Amino acid sequence: MPGFKALEPRARLTDLAYETLEEAIVTLKLPPGTAISEQTLADMTGIGRTPVREAIQRLAREHLIVILPQRGLLITDVMVSRQLLLLETRRELERLICTSAAKRATPAQRQRFAELAEEFRRLARQEDSDAFMQADRDFNEQCLAAARNPFTESAMRSLHGLSRRFWFIHYKQSPDLPKMAELHAHVADAIAGADVQGAGKTLDALIDFIEQYTRSAVLPDG
Repeated sequence: MPGFKALEPRARLTDLAYETLEEAIVTLKLPPGTAISEQTLADMTGIGRTPVREAIQRLAREHLIVILPQRGLLITDVMVSRQLLLLETRRELERLICTSAAKRATPAQRQRFAELAEEFRRLARQEDSDAFMQADRDFNEQCLAAARNPFTESAMRSLHGLSRRFWFIHYKQSPDLPKMAELHAHVADAIAGADVQGAGKTLDALIDFIEQYTRSAVLPDG
């Protein structure tokens, strides 16, 4: 099937373009509110226009880029009101993902969750923000893999970039990294122990904390 093989390199280039641009947006190399052209993004990635255009369409679906007809592209602003709506959605999706992971994880995956719980507790003591972000990303990937539900995985992946960007902007203001890491450890412990009810409860406690942090740290007047 030569036609199928011909598509494979472009698909890989599209994924590479997406990963490069998503990381640039999340880590503020492309700050919120930036107006930019498709050609500039192609030059930034060193990848051709067609894969970059496909990556832009995906980023637009994930609300990280706005496509302005005849006017170019805009990196979306960070709005606290939208972040709170995102947390509503994350609560329901992540509860399902975490409880499913607690039901379906393999022994090897449960061992990895136990290791992540210990890693989160170590990071809580060290207050290493960069390492926490890496561990959090690993934890999210492990949850999606263990839940084994392609529909929740697709929906949750569309929210990860927005969530990571918000955290990247605000985490240095937060004195509560130890608490955040400890709450992640509790969820990881529940999944490692096949505690389905506990996974749901600890996930709710984590989202409660994130919502409280969002309101108090970013909206100090409530």
